[in-house]
Amino acid sequence: MHVAHLSLADFRSYVRVEVALDPGVTSFVGPNGQGKTNLVEAVGYLATLGSHRVSSDAPLVRMGAERAVIRAAVAGGDRRQLVELELNPGRANRARINRSSQVRPRDVLGITRTVMFAPEDLALVKGDPGERRRFLDELITARSPRMAGVRSDYDRVLKQRNTLLKSAAMARRHGGRGADLSTLDVWDQHLARAGAELLAQRLDLTAALQPLADKAYEQLAPGGGPLVLEYRGSAGERLAEAGHREELYGVLLAALSEARKQEIERGVTLVGPHRDDLVLKLGRFPAKGYASHGESWSYALALRLASYDLLRTESPAGEPVLVLDDVFAELDTRRRDRLAELVAPAEQVLVTAAVSEDVPGALAGARYAVAGGTVERESP
Repeated sequence: MHVAHLSLADFRSYVRVEVALDPGVTSFVGPNGQGKTNLVEAVGYLATLGSHRVSSDAPLVRMGAERAVIRAAVAGGDRRQLVELELNPGRANRARINRSSQVRPRDVLGITRTVMFAPEDLALVKGDPGERRRFLDELITARSPRMAGVRSDYDRVLKQRNTLLKSAAMARRHGGRGADLSTLDVWDQHLARAGAELLAQRLDLTAALQPLADKAYEQLAPGGGPLVLEYRGSAGERLAEAGHREELYGVLLAALSEARKQEIERGVTLVGPHRDDLVLKLGRFPAKGYASHGESWSYALALRLASYDLLRTESPAGEPVLVLDDVFAELDTRRRDRLAELVAPAEQVLVTAAVSEDVPGALAGARYAVAGGTVERESP
């Protein structure tokens, strides 16, 4: 699978831009602040319905514009699809597939799949648990687009349950009778049901990633491992004994019941996938706090390489698009060359760099100069 054409309107710094893309390697080269990352950010948005740089859509719309449009022609085998997303901050986004009538934005998930390497990836190792939960959930959705609905259901139920708990906590603090908690059992069941589905997928993904990530780390930093992924759930050690969704559902229900008194006092849900973490270990020690800067980079890159290998081997839709956003400037020569060798055989690789020298020779291919709001293809 590859993106054959990218069209943007009022996205980030671009009033309008059209970029034809080929399989193989394409590099976008230009000074910082000229819009290189905006291009690959748009491709990533089509795949995940989110940005790797910001948490909301508002910064993605060009200053002074009401909306932004991302449109891409995606080719896979002998099939070609046109995907369009209209970003409307403060209102519902809109989507079209093959210029047909409007569909839900999440219906486009799975048409474009990406694995993105970016400077922000260092937060996977050094950042808070939310970074690692997001990594897992985006990869889960790439494997199974229907999980976008499960994640949305979980977030909706969690919000409603937190609202109820917050009302109860505030009433207690002010000496009132307290909020009506008669519906809390129902919310517990809804949260545990969606949470069990999400947990099952995360646990399965962690197990699938483990050998691939360990192999990738060995390729990047020979002799530096082993690399260990450990899913740590807020429901406790009982998660490890749960073999399927119904058992996970029971474990979550029991954990919610045990935590109820504390949750009512604090006014927040303390148990569930939203409180879990993926603990990353290098040998016997957690990578966070123990790994050096170079080891942390290798760890983050190994997670992305493992993600690529997993999606490539599992899906009949073909390989995901590999995006390397200003990564090589962050790496030493050895890691730079090794990463380039590992990703060069991919069906499509999109690279951004400030200067041509930052693009390794193994990734020679089409090149675009990006400056002043223009994207121009350079002659071979």
